[in-house]
Amino acid sequence: MTQHLAAPLTGPSDDAPGDRSGWWRDAVIYQVYPRSFADGNGDGMGDLDGARRRLPYLKELGVDAVWLSPFYASPQADAGYDVADYRAIDPMFGTLLDADALIRDAHELGLRVIVDLVPNHSSEDHEWFRRAKREGPGSALRERYHFRPGKGAAGELPPNDWESIFGGPAWTRTTDPDGTPGEWYLHLFAPEQPDFNWDNPAVADEFRSILRFWLDMGVDGFRVDVAHGLVKAAGLPDIGGRGQLRLLGSSDEGLPFFDQDGVHEIYRSWRTILDEYPGDRIAVAEAWTPTVERTANYVRPDELHQAFNFQYLSTSWVGPALREVIDVSLAAMRPVGAPATWVLSNHDVTRHATRFAGPPGGGTQTREPGDRTLGLRRARAATLLMLALPGSAYIYQGEELGLPDVTDLPDEARQDPSYFRASGQDGFRDGCRVPIPWTRTGSSYGFGTGGSWLPQPESWAALSVEAQTGDPGSTLELYRSALAVRREHPGLGAGTSVRWLDAPDGVLVFARPGFVCTVNTTDRAVRIPVRGGLLLASGPMPAGPGTPGETELPADTTAWWTV
Repeated sequence: MTQHLAAPLTGPSDDAPGDRSGWWRDAVIYQVYPRSFADGNGDGMGDLDGARRRLPYLKELGVDAVWLSPFYASPQADAGYDVADYRAIDPMFGTLLDADALIRDAHELGLRVIVDLVPNHSSEDHEWFRRAKREGPGSALRERYHFRPGKGAAGELPPNDWESIFGGPAWTRTTDPDGTPGEWYLHLFAPEQPDFNWDNPAVADEFRSILRFWLDMGVDGFRVDVAHGLVKAAGLPDIGGRGQLRLLGSSDEGLPFFDQDGVHEIYRSWRTILDEYPGDRIAVAEAWTPTVERTANYVRPDELHQAFNFQYLSTSWVGPALREVIDVSLAAMRPVGAPATWVLSNHDVTRHATRFAGPPGGGTQTREPGDRTLGLRRARAATLLMLALPGSAYIYQGEELGLPDVTDLPDEARQDPSYFRASGQDGFRDGCRVPIPWTRTGSSYGFGTGGSWLPQPESWAALSVEAQTGDPGSTLELYRSALAVRREHPGLGAGTSVRWLDAPDGVLVFARPGFVCTVNTTDRAVRIPVRGGLLLASGPMPAGPGTPGETELPADTTAWWTV
C-alpha cells in the first residue's frame, strides 16, 4: 500500500538520523525469566541450557540483547532474588559452564547479555549472614547488615516502624548463641532477605569484585535490582504512619529507605569499573522513584546508563495520559544525556494484554481477565507505539506471543512468596510467570519434556511460537516485522524528542525523521490525514477508496508511516 502525504510536515526537527552512539541508546532488550523460558533437562523448571538453545529464536525475533533474571545460588525464597552466592549458579539452572556457553553463543549470534544483580539484600543463607547470626552481637560481620537492638523493656519491639514490602514488620528478631532472644535485623523484603549495610566498606568492596567477576565472564551489563534501596537514612528513623509500602514503589517523597542521595556515589564507582572494560558494558537501574526527574539522577553521565521507566509502564491506555508521560520522560532524560526507556510488562506486573483488557486505572496488577480480544488489540497497538518512541525498549518474554496473564491459577499452584504473607502486596505475580508455549502439543507446549512448574492454560497451544510462526496476522509476526522496520528505518531508534502533530481527541500523532506514528486509543474509528506510505499497522487497516488525502484509523490501532 503506497500513499503520499497530503501536505509536507513542518516544524522543529527531531534528532538527526544516524545519531546512535552507544548500542544501548536504541537497543531492544528481551527479558528472560529463566525458570519460565525453556527447560533443557526436562525437570519442569527452566534453566540456562534451555535458554541457550532458544537464542536463535531471539536472534530471529530481532532483539539486540537478552536480560536474564537471577540464576545465582539461592534457596529460592523469592524466586532467586535471595542470593546465597553471587559467583555460583543455582543447580536448578545449571552450572557456570552453562552460563559461559550461553554468553558465548549469544555473542556469536550478535546478541548481548545482561544479568541481574541484587545488591540491596542477600539470602539468609549467604555465608556472611550465617556467620553473623552464629557469632552473635559484636561480630564484625553484623556490621555488613543492619542488626539493631529492639525497643521496649526487653528489646521485644522492632527498632523502628518500617514495614516489609511483602507485609508485616521489616524486622525479624534473632536468637543469640545461648538461646536467648537477641538483636533484630532489617529486611525490606522477605525475612529470608536481610538488607546489606552499604555504609560498611566491605559491602562496597565485595560488589565491586562481583562486578568484575561477571564482566570477566563476558557479560555486557547488569540490571540493578532495587537500585533505589541500597542506602538508608542515618539513624534509621521512623516513617510515621504513611501506610503500607507496596512492591511497586510509593508516592511519598523522603522515605528513609528509598532513593537516598547516597546511592549515587555507589553507582559512580561502578561506572568507573564498567568503563574499564571494552565493548560498551552497561548498567540499568530498577529505580522506583516519585518522579521521572528523580529517576534521571541515576543516569547522569558518570552513573548508570539506563533506568526503567516505571511511570510509562504504569500509564493506562488513554491518549492524553500517554502523551504526558512521553513528554515528561523525554524531557527528564534530555539534560543528563541518557536515553529514555519504554517498557510495558515484566515479571512483577500483570501482562499488559490483560491490564489493557479492562477499564483504565486498574493499576499494574489485576486479577480480572477482562475482554481478552480487546486487551490483545490494545496490547498490539501499545507495542507499536512503544517501539516508535526514541530510546530503548524492553520486551518481557511471551509478550511477543500476545500472552495474557493467567488469572485463574488454583491457590495450591501459586508460588509467589508475597501471596502467603498477610497484608503484603497482592501476591499474584505467578500469573505473568507461567512458562511460555513453544509448540502446539507436548507436556508443556514445548517448554520441556517434563511438564512445567506452573500450569499452562490449554488455550496457549494456539498462542505458541509454532502456531504463530508464518501467520501474517499473528502477534509474533507483528513483533518480527516491527523490530525489522525499527532496525532498518533511519528515523527510528535513538533520539531525544518527537514532534506532535494535530490529532482528534484520544488520538496521538507524532513525527520523527522520515516517519510518522498514528495511535488511536479510543473505541471508535477516526478519520486522519494520510501520512505517507503505510509501513505497518497493529491491526487491519481499511482497503479501497476513501476520502482523498484521508484514511480511517480503526479503534485501538497504531499505524506507522514512512514520509
